[in-house]
Amino acid sequence: MTGERRGGDQPTRHVVVMGVSGAGKTTVARGISAATGLEFAEADEFHSPESVARMRSGVPLDDATRWPWLRDIAAWVAERGAEGRSTVLACSALKRSYRDVLRQGPLRVDFVHLDGPAEVIRARMARREGHYMPASLLESQLATLEPAEPDESVLVLDVSLAPQALVAAAVSGLGLPVSARLGER
Repeated sequence: MTGERRGGDQPTRHVVVMGVSGAGKTTVARGISAATGLEFAEADEFHSPESVARMRSGVPLDDATRWPWLRDIAAWVAERGAEGRSTVLACSALKRSYRDVLRQGPLRVDFVHLDGPAEVIRARMARREGHYMPASLLESQLATLEPAEPDESVLVLDVSLAPQALVAAAVSGLGLPVSARLGER
């Protein structure tokens, strides 16, 4: 089954905008949400205070600290799906095993991987303010990143594109319906 149905409604859709820190996941996921009406969530908000403190101090997370976080995110997606609500999530999802946790169950989960040169991402990280993830952890994220395998539903987009172009490419590439609300703006 590719998604849950609620009455006569269409199957829910769940999109994870993935990539290393600084790739633009939140911006693109928010843009997809605005264009489609999918409910937005930021995976960073699911981190425990201990994990945030760890990253803020420049220590990368290990799998032991990531598993509970990923399970909480997967539960959030599953709850929304059970309610007949589609979602879009900004989440690093760096390893295949992490993506596997996020796509467990009967829901359809597609991934949009924002990928590109480390220099572009590093420059973005240097410009952003107020984020706990220091640019020094980019190398550990790049080392952890496992590119999608052929059997995964992952749309890879170039981070060098403008945010609006990335949103349009994601919506089009995943065949997401554009929200009727857009015409009301």
